[in-house]
This record gives sequence, structure tokens and C-alpha cells, in this order.
Amino acid sequence: MFNETRRAAWVEINLNNLNHNFNVVKNIAAGCKVIACIKADAYGHGAVKVAWELVKAGTDYLGVGTLEEAVALRVAGIRTQIVLLGVTPRGNVKDIIDLSITPVITTFEDAKLLSETAEWAKSGKKIDVLIALETGMGRIGFQANADDIGDIMNINHLPNINIMGFFSHFATSDSEDQTFALAQIDTFEKILSEIALNGIDTSVRSMANSAAIACFPQAHYELVRPGLSIFGMYPSDVIRKSGVPLRPVMSVMANIIYLKTVPAGFSVGYGGTYVTERESIIATLPLGYADGLPRHYSNRASVLVHGMRAPLVGNICMDQCMVDVTDVPNVSEYDEVVVMGVQENNEITAEEIGENSGTVNYEVTCRFGQRLPKIYRNT
Repeated sequence: MFNETRRAAWVEINLNNLNHNFNVVKNIAAGCKVIACIKADAYGHGAVKVAWELVKAGTDYLGVGTLEEAVALRVAGIRTQIVLLGVTPRGNVKDIIDLSITPVITTFEDAKLLSETAEWAKSGKKIDVLIALETGMGRIGFQANADDIGDIMNINHLPNINIMGFFSHFATSDSEDQTFALAQIDTFEKILSEIALNGIDTSVRSMANSAAIACFPQAHYELVRPGLSIFGMYPSDVIRKSGVPLRPVMSVMANIIYLKTVPAGFSVGYGGTYVTERESIIATLPLGYADGLPRHYSNRASVLVHGMRAPLVGNICMDQCMVDVTDVPNVSEYDEVVVMGVQENNEITAEEIGENSGTVNYEVTCRFGQRLPKIYRNT
């Protein structure tokens, strides 16, 4: 089977499943607004195409990790409010104003510069911002001390700033032990209580990521921030067992580009890490670690050929890998192989690839999305 790209290896993105997952999140967090997090090129799924789908599906905001990601969405014509979840470089503050991006504020100095730049640019509008609160992630945000609370008070009085809401981030919401996550919720609410006592509106709160949406309804507040779940991946087995019915959005496919029959004792790949024990049929696929197939996956995993598992053998190369298809009947060149996804009654998931290569499912999809061409499907 030939695909419509110029490569014999490609990614397929199922837009129906994307919409299904988004609606699952909306139903679980009923009544909440949504920041659909599509940073890192939508976890490898293609940010612009995914953004348009999510806008049509009704997301309230789009969340990105870098200013470059926000620019790409604006260039593509997307006008939905974009939240820049990372810290904005101070040299790019005017871009935030010009592109109508909602930044996350972590220091008074950043807020002051933003306000002064808006005044200088004579934008004639207040800039919506989200204030980050540190509750235990140890990454960014104001802490629960008098100085930081004072800085938030001062931000509230800046002439060109509108505090749209407050957010924090869970460190362990996907863990079976809920102790730390519950402590974070408690810290978040205590800081907000102190802020509210000083006359600041705290009616928009955001803390729930994909795992917390499933496990901590008390942390849904007014605004949830799903990322991983939109793409049909579970943050952990704890979430998988919660009964949330997600569907994988990304599949990775390849055609067999070369077949050879080799004798017993034949060495396959760099370093000779695999040696055949019998006469074998070895298939070559045109994708490797530069395409996102982890090198640590070598000699410890499989792909699907004619619906059957066939082992990856030898060290994965930069642009190619080898598969032992001896036990798969009637294999031919250009047969379609599933590296990740479903074929007949068998499936290989991003979670499986992550577990077998020492990483997590969302790193797997991010890597596959970097170089492989994407085909978008509605079925």
C-alpha cells in the first residue's frame, strides 16, 4: 500500500479520535473552560492542524510553551486566545502585545515591563495575564510568603495589566499516592485566600492537568488544562485504570523497502548486537532514531506485520531499522508495517514504546512528529 507522502514512513493523525478525546475532557470537567495545551507541536501531532480542530470543537484557549509556537498559530490565522505557559523572554514583550498573547507572570519585574511596554506602544488595551503560583512543582511561580504576595498586590495596580486568573501545576497528580497532590491543592487555596483578602479577584483558577482532570474534581476550578489526554494518552497506569475512555490519535507506519533471506549466524546492524539462530527473513524499514524510533528500543521490541508481532533486530540506525519477519507468512516488499498503532487485532501503544525504551509516552509522540510526514484522517 502506497501513502500520499514522499516517504515510505509516515505518521497518521486521527482527527475523529482527537475530537472524541476533547469531548471526553469537556464532559468530565463540565462547566469549566478549557486551555487545550498544544505545546511541542501538539505533542508531535502538528500544532496548526490540531489547533484548528480544537477551535472548531470549542476550546476556549490554546496553550503553548514558547513564543515561536504562538507566532506560528497567529501566522496560520488562528485568533483564539493563546496562553503562553512558559516564561516570556523580556526582549520579546512587545511581541506579546502585538500578537495578543496571554503571558504567564512569575515576577513583578516582568509585569512592570509588560505594562510599561503597553504604555509605550499606546496599545490602548490592558494585557490579560495569568499569575503563576508555586505550590510544589518547583518550577515557576510566586511563593506563599509576604514579599511575593506583596508583589502580586503591586501587579494588580499596574495601569496596563489585567489579572485574568491564577494557576499552578501538579507534580504528582498521576501518582497512586495522592498525599502530595492534595497538599498542593491546599497550598494553592491558602495562597488564593490571602490574595483575595487584599481585594483581588481570584474567581478564575486553573490547576488541573490531564491527570488531575481524571482524579481530582475538586481541582477543576474554573479552567482546566488538558494536554496529553487530548491526544489519547494516559499520564500513568493509575489514570488508565480510572475508566477515562481515551483513543490514541497518532499512528506510525512504514513500508518494507527491502527483504533478504540470510543464513544462521548472520549478524544484523551496527555492532553486531543481533545474530540469527536460524535461516531468517530480514525486512528493512525506512525509519530510525532520527525519526523518533528510540535507539534504546533496539532488540527489545516489535512492530506489526500482517497483524502479527515481528521483532526489531539489531541496533536501530539513524534512518533505518531491521525486523525479523521469518514467522510472518507471505511478506512482500512495500507491505505496510505498523510501528505504533493498530493492525488487525493487535496494537502497539506509545506507552509500550516508552516502557521498552526508558521514557514516557508523550516523549515518544513528540519525537515521531519531528521528521516524519503527517497524514490527517477523519476516520
